[in-house]
Amino acid sequence: MPTSEPKSRKNDPETTKQDILAVATEEFAAYGLAGARVDAIAERTKTSKRMIYYYFGGKEDLYLAVLERSYRSIRVLESNLGLGKLSPVDALRRLIESTFEYDEKNPDFIRLVAGENINRAEHIRRSTLLRDVNTSIITTLTEVVRRGREDGSFKRDIDPIDLHMMISALCIFRVANRYTFGALFRRDMLDPTLTDTHRAMTCEMIIGYMTSEGGDAPLCLTGAA
Repeated sequence: MPTSEPKSRKNDPETTKQDILAVATEEFAAYGLAGARVDAIAERTKTSKRMIYYYFGGKEDLYLAVLERSYRSIRVLESNLGLGKLSPVDALRRLIESTFEYDEKNPDFIRLVAGENINRAEHIRRSTLLRDVNTSIITTLTEVVRRGREDGSFKRDIDPIDLHMMISALCIFRVANRYTFGALFRRDMLDPTLTDTHRAMTCEMIIGYMTSEGGDAPLCLTGAA
């Protein structure tokens, strides 16, 4: 006897599209654009290639939709943090912690970003939506830095894009490089205690930089493994 799920999915195209995007995220993160198979996505979502192409167009269009969904997810999360109600230092700390935790819980997002960098942002460049969506984090950081400069808690007058880069660099590295770094230095990067330590270190490094006296040269981030 057939279950009610196929009928429900048929009558709910938005749920079907979200299911496809969720599975496609895993497929593209695991195999990259070139290696990912639309057949595999169709099989796992109990749909058809025809339906996927109907909703999203070709394979590259589906890949771009996955990128847009992934970036939108973290930007929506940031917009719901209520940073305007916090002091500038607490707002920056909350934003750093949120970024750190999001990256930690979403390694597929980091793999997608790494893959798109290998492709020199070929597909991201096509998306006006991504440019629009990602302006929100710069607007948020601009306001946090402005408030911190006005009340004297931040000593550095930093470009918000550079600040965003600092946060991203420190949060992404331990996820993107956890296997190579762990193998080279015999360290379990998935150890929860180490995660807590790194979260605290990341906050203190960036907030310490922002609240310390000195020139406005950017924080030096070097080294990779």
